[in-house]
Amino acid sequence: MKLKCLIIDDEPLAQRVLEKYVSELSSLELKGKCSDAIEAMEVLQQESVDLIFLDINMPRLSGINFLKSYKNPPMVIITTAYTEYALESYELNVLDYLKKPFSFERFCKRCKRQKRK
Repeated sequence: MKLKCLIIDDEPLAQRVLEKYVSELSSLELKGKCSDAIEAMEVLQQESVDLIFLDINMPRLSGINFLKSYKNPPMVIITTAYTEYALESYELNVLDYLKKPFSFERFCKRCKRQKRK
């Protein structure tokens, strides 16, 4: 069974990299890409997803505040260039914290661990 996922990142290059990585794993199905958390909230009202790849530093609403706004969010993997939010993100029960730039191998390793659970 494929995990339905959503990419939330304001950087077009980061979106393209994640989209390519997702397309290379048969266990994942991309349901959409959003450029900010507000747009993602709208998408999530219409679309059910199992996994979110979430950037932190975005306009209008940070990834951390977006995550705090959900009582029962889908699984989340943080994808960010910033290390200073790692502890706070784990307190919000994220699956992993991938620091940009990350390799396909690192991405794949995290997704395969999730598949085994």
